[in-house]
Amino acid sequence: MARELNEVGVVGLGTAGAGIAEVFARAGLSVTAVEVSDEAVARARAAVEQSAGDDRDDVLGRIRFSTALEDLSAAELVVEAVPERQELKAGIFAQLDKICGPDTVLATNTSSLSVTELAVGTGRPSKVVGLHFATPAKDAQLVQIVRTAIADASAVEDAVALVERLGKVQVTVGDEPGFIVDALLFGYLNHAVSMFENGYASREDIDAAMRFGCGLPKGPLQVLDEIGVDTTYDVLDALHQESGKRLHAPSPVLKQMKTAGLLGRKSGQGFYTYAGVGSAEVVADAATPTPGGAAEGARPVQSVGVVGSGTMATGIIEVVAKGGYDVTFIARSDEKVAGVEKALAKSLDKQVERGRLEQSVRDEVLGRVTGATSVEALSDVDLVIEAVVESLPVKEALFADLGRIAKAGAVLATTTSSLPVIKCAQASGRPADVVGMHFFNPATVMKLVEVVSTVSTAPDVAATVHAVTAKLKKVAVSCSDRAGFIVNALLFPYLNDAVSMLASHYASTTEIDTAVKAGLGYPMGPFELLDVVGNDVSLAIEQELHTEFRDPALAPAPLLEHLVTAGYLGRKTGRGFHDYTKR
Repeated sequence: MARELNEVGVVGLGTAGAGIAEVFARAGLSVTAVEVSDEAVARARAAVEQSAGDDRDDVLGRIRFSTALEDLSAAELVVEAVPERQELKAGIFAQLDKICGPDTVLATNTSSLSVTELAVGTGRPSKVVGLHFATPAKDAQLVQIVRTAIADASAVEDAVALVERLGKVQVTVGDEPGFIVDALLFGYLNHAVSMFENGYASREDIDAAMRFGCGLPKGPLQVLDEIGVDTTYDVLDALHQESGKRLHAPSPVLKQMKTAGLLGRKSGQGFYTYAGVGSAEVVADAATPTPGGAAEGARPVQSVGVVGSGTMATGIIEVVAKGGYDVTFIARSDEKVAGVEKALAKSLDKQVERGRLEQSVRDEVLGRVTGATSVEALSDVDLVIEAVVESLPVKEALFADLGRIAKAGAVLATTTSSLPVIKCAQASGRPADVVGMHFFNPATVMKLVEVVSTVSTAPDVAATVHAVTAKLKKVAVSCSDRAGFIVNALLFPYLNDAVSMLASHYASTTEIDTAVKAGLGYPMGPFELLDVVGNDVSLAIEQELHTEFRDPALAPAPLLEHLVTAGYLGRKTGRGFHDYTKR
């Protein structure tokens, strides 16, 4: 039976440690918080004072700050939260082992090092556990409790009871590199750094793409600056030593930034520049883009053509017509034309019923839309947006027609999410006029548009799509023509890593989904998202990424292939990683 702990300690009062001390104090625990020097203690106290706000007196009244580990002698549980270095943590555990009573549980907040190795370096390996708080500890809901093979059940039970008392979500896992959250998070962050380092997209566009394309609370480079570039490098380095995986090998720029002292918010400059040391306020610097600059030199657009009659095409038609453009859409038959018109009217009528749209605006939008069955009807539009089936031969044939039919100066855009835009461009016979304009589904809801330039795309063509996207009240990001663009290139390797984690029987689908949502604030866990996207669609995208980059780490996890073969495609079939037939 778990003990009710009342006296706890925290060693190391950086961002993580100070946050953990505050969380303990808020839960009514008596806390001894230890740092290496009076200056470090003063910084930690100031951080807690600022964070605690109106509860400052109550919180600080329960925390005793100290520079002596000996003051932890009465603690029933001590959490170590010092920098991610094995020898430093091992040294502290060796000292705590001598200072603390025999029943004291020693916990490490490590995110990447072996808890077992730390445990066997003490005289009480059965009393050592991992207690990894997601950051910031005050606000993040997750605590991962790491149970080693040699941990007593009583020590784990004490940790579980403590986390429940804190009002946090707990997931108990085995001692594997990165546990759940960091094993998935830091590979994704490292991938984003490589994308930035290679000049594929700007920091702003990478971050905006993941926020508006995936609904994440923050972009990856923003997260890196918050965690700290030095901490990120140390965690990746430790993960790489443990796992040997290429995705954990720190991108070179991280080491360079760490050496230069560009550590993120804590130093006032990292991937972004901040108003001051420790500030969260981003300020303009030499790399900050000029507002609206991407749309400079755009060609004039008054009329738009849309080719396609599916869900994506219908959503784009609605969005473009609402943006004030005259729209001509092309479907394969009169029946398909009527189907689009019916779906469009139904969507607008619902918005009127819910008070989101005036009846007069609804009528104006419908009045701007004209359907036809031949692409010849697009001969005089200024911009054509292709939204047909994701088949390269089909798209190439269409662009060959559009290149012949569209007037001189018209922009030809493809909404492909995975195929090479340059193939469509070459098929058109006028590659300078062709660009990717990747909307996200549903187009009426999702804010992001990826503007994909090939090596042949004229600058004013990309600028035109940026200008149109702004008028549609969406967020445009720029990138080059390679598989996955920004969002899918970052998202699907992360999802694939989650599938591999599941296949290793390290944690269940529910545990992984819960950990990601509670620990990172993501709207969905990886398996919930895979089931929404469709496992067949996800597999096709991962195969495309693997083919393009030829990285063994991007090879689709066999488990995903097996699910697709079995017909377990996700929500659309009632079963995927989760079973929806019982819900």
